[in-house]
Amino acid sequence: MDLPQPSHIPHVTGDALTTGVAIEGLSKSFGSLRVLKDVSFTVKPGEIFVLMGPSGSGKSVLLRHIIGLEAPTEGRVLVDGHDPMVEDTRGHVRMALVFQDGALFNSLSVYDNLALYPREHRLGSEAEIRERVMHALQILSVEKAASKLPSDLSGGMKKRVSIARALVIQPQLLLYDEPTSELDPVMAATIDEIIATLKDEIRVTSIVVSHDRDLALSIADRVGFLMDGRLIHIGPPSGLKAPEDPRIADFLNPKIDIRNPRFKSLEA
Repeated sequence: MDLPQPSHIPHVTGDALTTGVAIEGLSKSFGSLRVLKDVSFTVKPGEIFVLMGPSGSGKSVLLRHIIGLEAPTEGRVLVDGHDPMVEDTRGHVRMALVFQDGALFNSLSVYDNLALYPREHRLGSEAEIRERVMHALQILSVEKAASKLPSDLSGGMKKRVSIARALVIQPQLLLYDEPTSELDPVMAATIDEIIATLKDEIRVTSIVVSHDRDLALSIADRVGFLMDGRLIHIGPPSGLKAPEDPRIADFLNPKIDIRNPRFKSLEA
């Protein structure tokens, strides 16, 4: 299957929907281990792009390159036409990452977790920060949890608070790392609804790393599939219903064979 080649994303300020991402020949090695192998694709402004693939395929590493936490070994990443590794890019594009485990500080209340970044970066008076924090909590319907500690929250509530914390910086690009992991089906569907709703409510471009087929089918505009560090598929979510690539079909609909269990052939 021919994959679309990336194009340069022009830099236009003002409207969050002008924020696109271009991945150009991205490769990443850690010592002798090559994690990403010549990956190229674009994410369109305002799109929900879901990146799928098995554990260890390089999804989270790719996400860290987009947010500027990893430098490419080869190739480059452009966010709205800017290199995310360059500090000045933060002045052009507001980006936020929702971590898989939430990454909330257990010693701080929910309110103080959300207020930490704007306080440290002096993004307004305390009254302005409070307005920004409470607005983010209200968007996610978790304002009643403002005074609670993260340890007092359910798994689903922690996910919603983590997303609210990302909203405090009013992002143009919002990245999610496995947002529905460890959630029951109802709460996972709730998180899917949140991601889809935010696209329209705050006009944000979203990149979602996930194993969740239901998430991809229900909210993605396009889906990319990583396997062993290579992008082997990109297209609309309808392509996941009956994938032509047997590797993708086996990942999405694994068959259980107790006479020849797959764990017997897995490497240690």
